[in-house]
Amino acid sequence: MTYERFEDLPVWKAAMEIAVVVYRLTRDRFFSQPGDLRDQLRRAALSVSNNIAEGFERGSTAELLAFLYIARGSAGEVRSMLHFAERMSEANHLKSEISNLRTLTENCSRQIRGWADSLQNSDIRGQRHLNEQTHYRYEAKRRADAFEKQLQGYVRKARPQDYPEEERGEKI
Repeated sequence: MTYERFEDLPVWKAAMEIAVVVYRLTRDRFFSQPGDLRDQLRRAALSVSNNIAEGFERGSTAELLAFLYIARGSAGEVRSMLHFAERMSEANHLKSEISNLRTLTENCSRQIRGWADSLQNSDIRGQRHLNEQTHYRYEAKRRADAFEKQLQGYVRKARPQDYPEEERGEKI
């Protein structure tokens, strides 16, 4: 699926939910203690969605990837601070909320990783680099690859004796 706006990205929506939940959680008295935990947790949580948005808007796959890794790092930072808070006896009344938030953050981090992995294996360098000619070449290659795969299927059906390993359930 192609997305025109970062606001439509499921991973951005998940990251935004993390920030909303963090802001609600940090209103608790536990986070009113002296120190920077509340502010740092809020900044890191907002950083996840902000970096996804900024990377998306940059227009190149390389820049998007860089910002996705920053976003993933911020998600890790949120999880680390949640682990810290969970170990504090003063936050015992928040254990369930912290655990749920940590799960949300882990899921978002996995989504970011999956997207980054798929981008690293992509031939498209990003919207900034797409023009009619590069888009046409990309689509032509995609169609040619699909046609070749279909042709290989026909040949295997027509000449099964040439592919004995498939008879044993092995696919090449």
